[in-house]
Amino acid sequence: MSGNGGLLVLTIGMLIVAASPASASHVSRETDIVNLRLGERVLVDDGSCPAGQIKEISGAKLGPTGVVRARKCVPRTGPNR
Repeated sequence: MSGNGGLLVLTIGMLIVAASPASASHVSRETDIVNLRLGERVLVDDGSCPAGQIKEISGAKLGPTGVVRARKCVPRTGPNR
């Protein structure tokens, strides 16, 4: 086996970690989110989504003024609050 086998395993491991979903924090207002990072997800429980769903704000891409936010309603997981 050549020395590139270890590099391949390391690269695959890094890709798996990078593809793992990040745990999301919870806030009650979207204005409470400061310094959103690229790929970060924050759940906002402000009542703007239909019953059984919660708003997810994510750092979608880099724009000229910083991280561009994406908003969508996602199913709630765990106990309802």
